[in-house]
Amino acid sequence: MTPKEVLDFAKKNEVRQLDLRFTDLPGLWQHVSYPITQLDEGSFEDGFGIDGSSIRGWAAINESDMLLIPDAKTAMIDPFFEVPTLVMVCEVIDPITRQHYERDPRWIAQKAETYLNSTNLGDTAYFGAEAEFFIFDNIRFDQNQHSGYYFIDAEEGRWNSGRKENNLGYRPRYKEGYFPVPPTDHYQDLRAEMVEMMIKCGLNIECHHHEVATAGQCEIDQKFDTLVKSADNMMLYKYVIRNVANNYGKTVTFMPKPLFQDNGSGMHTHQSLWKGGKPLFAGDGYAGLSQMALHYIGGLLKHARALSAIIAPTTNSYKRLVPGYEAPVNLAYSRRNRSAAVRIPMYSASPKAKRVEFRPPDPSANPYLAFAAMLMAGIDGVLNKIDPGESLDKDIYDLSPEEMKAVPSMPASLDEALTCLEEDHAFLLKGDVFTEELIETFVTYKRKNEADAVRLRPHPYEFALYYDI
Repeated sequence: MTPKEVLDFAKKNEVRQLDLRFTDLPGLWQHVSYPITQLDEGSFEDGFGIDGSSIRGWAAINESDMLLIPDAKTAMIDPFFEVPTLVMVCEVIDPITRQHYERDPRWIAQKAETYLNSTNLGDTAYFGAEAEFFIFDNIRFDQNQHSGYYFIDAEEGRWNSGRKENNLGYRPRYKEGYFPVPPTDHYQDLRAEMVEMMIKCGLNIECHHHEVATAGQCEIDQKFDTLVKSADNMMLYKYVIRNVANNYGKTVTFMPKPLFQDNGSGMHTHQSLWKGGKPLFAGDGYAGLSQMALHYIGGLLKHARALSAIIAPTTNSYKRLVPGYEAPVNLAYSRRNRSAAVRIPMYSASPKAKRVEFRPPDPSANPYLAFAAMLMAGIDGVLNKIDPGESLDKDIYDLSPEEMKAVPSMPASLDEALTCLEEDHAFLLKGDVFTEELIETFVTYKRKNEADAVRLRPHPYEFALYYDI
């Protein structure tokens, strides 16, 4: 929509409130609301003032004034608010320089698309991310100076939930949640409502199903789109899922590994480059790939350890990235083999379907930063003709110790991943997509507020291990 069309749309739908949204550095939507009378065509240039100093990872208090400029193309009616409300995602602008704010994740994603065009390699990067999540009945957690705990209550949990129920029989066994019909799959109707709400909001949904883990692990797949649009869609996807679940009295988490000894949640990300409406990843090479696609894979694998800080950006991410739970710890590529970090899907022989799937990302990632960083790594691979090495078509977990030594692996902790990013980020700086200041801010925030914060706290299991030492 154009600004004028947005105003007509609001009038037609008898909108009474305006809700403006933007994304903080860790990747959560933030919002501020106004009476709809505050919106006119000039608002799409003049914007709305906010204080950015309290947003995580953003400006200091002495430079906190920001402008939110609504993006008319993102306009929709919020399906969850009682008062008819128009929602738009915003650009974040410095009110003095009128330049984009360099710590706005969406702007970084936009710059990545611009950089692709400047290289003349292609004009479109398509991304399709598969974000998994858990649906729980209740969650309790706390951490203070003298206690630390969490309790998960899940309708599908194999453990004793402590509730008085007459029917505990239909529960997925560990690692057997993929694809039983109801009543073992408890959430068909809930997922269906999530999908219906997503379609109502303009998302293009392909399928939904229960995932491998017990306790309500699910996946809803969106159709791929351009980089920024896919990141916008992922933010909306999470918003819809959380709110539909909340309306059912359930709670959803995108934590990568909330359950011990069961599969974690990934965000496998399919990606491809196109130019002039033609796919560039199809060819006569390995698995039907072009040389460009193989070099793109080479870039992803070369920079995967640095990327890990952005695509798997939580301490909990490295509870998922361990061998034995289908997690792609080892940096290799393969057709069909889901134990490789890069998989080439073989569902279709059509050149338009040819893509690469990067499997280490998880849904705790900020999608704007994650998609932009993956594209930059892939472009670096293409520009520098990085050889991805030999494909690995056998189960990685069955390799001998000698064979395993030749396969590099993902970092084992967030702290290690942040160090890898500090040591290898020149590829992200090309075209001023990421800046040194942004990367330094990101690393400092993650290390202080997450890696160090977790490292400094006694873990409950340490009491079981060491109390009587």
